[in-house]
Amino acid sequence: METIAWLGFSQSLFAAIIMISKKSRSIPDKILAGWLSLLAIEFLTCGIDYSVFGYPLLSSSFLLFNPAFYLYVTSLVNKSYSPKWIQLPHLIPFLFFEVFAYVMHEPYAMNTFLEMDSLFWFRTAFSVASIASWIAYNYASAVTIFRHRNSLLNEYSTIESNKKLTWLVFIVVFYNLYCLVLVLTSLLSILLKIEFPLSPIYNYSALLLLVYILGFYGLKQQAIYPKAPFTQVNERYSKSVLTAERKNLIKSKITDFFKSKKPYLNPDFNMETLSNTIGYPKYQITEVLNVDIGKNFFRFVNEFRVEEVKKQLRNAKNQYSIEAIGYECGFSSKSSFFTVFKKITGFTPQEYRNTNLQR
Repeated sequence: METIAWLGFSQSLFAAIIMISKKSRSIPDKILAGWLSLLAIEFLTCGIDYSVFGYPLLSSSFLLFNPAFYLYVTSLVNKSYSPKWIQLPHLIPFLFFEVFAYVMHEPYAMNTFLEMDSLFWFRTAFSVASIASWIAYNYASAVTIFRHRNSLLNEYSTIESNKKLTWLVFIVVFYNLYCLVLVLTSLLSILLKIEFPLSPIYNYSALLLLVYILGFYGLKQQAIYPKAPFTQVNERYSKSVLTAERKNLIKSKITDFFKSKKPYLNPDFNMETLSNTIGYPKYQITEVLNVDIGKNFFRFVNEFRVEEVKKQLRNAKNQYSIEAIGYECGFSSKSSFFTVFKKITGFTPQEYRNTNLQR
């Protein structure tokens, strides 16, 4: 167990140093570096517990991991996010129970958890706080990630994997399975009054694995939104202040721009570019697309790309490969091209070419 503790300490600290040394550090990078530093302290205290007391003290990585993960996710998906001192109370439960366990030398022992001694109240408060933190923060983190994934359809015409945050979805699933197993084994230990010696090893081994995942993918994670002045985003269409005349004007501007300039041929074309080009705020364009045209930005742009691909596939003189045609028409990868084309037309590009080729 001590080996895991010291290995976790060194790896967490190393990952934090690399993260803070990252070129063009973003706010999420700084938050992740701070989070990894706190995880290093958690592993350090675990190692000290075994070295000084010979057993682990009552501690919960839940109370650290849960709020830190939520703040990191929020900083990634919220382009206007900035750290504030008011967010520090998120860490108060972790610090309180960590310090109090050291003051009282309260051991991590589930088989005596329900004993009616002078610290029964402390153990009860600890368990309630840990479970509440797990449920509340993980729900908030999961909702934030999935709302972000939906919002991408109104921001980008090409959605790369770093914007989808698939690795964070994996962490949500893995972490909740880990928590569920830990809670169940703890309950069995409490009810049967049997101490599972592997419980701390399981706990910190899973935490160490999460450190490796956070360090590896966090270093690769790029900023989701470009650095640009924050513009108002209001998608409460039921309270729209846009007149019918203005909506028609925006719709006309969008249509004319797409027909004359064909911006969809650029795989990096996004809502920011469209807004800057036609001179209307993003939230107004988004409302017109979703309400009046009935399509999100992603769907609207990719339908133009698909129409361009269909035109090329019908042309017998076009000797380019299907993949090359997809790239030429604005798709950034073969997988996204085939997926979008099939979803919109109901055919694969090859099936469409075989059926509609003009000879």
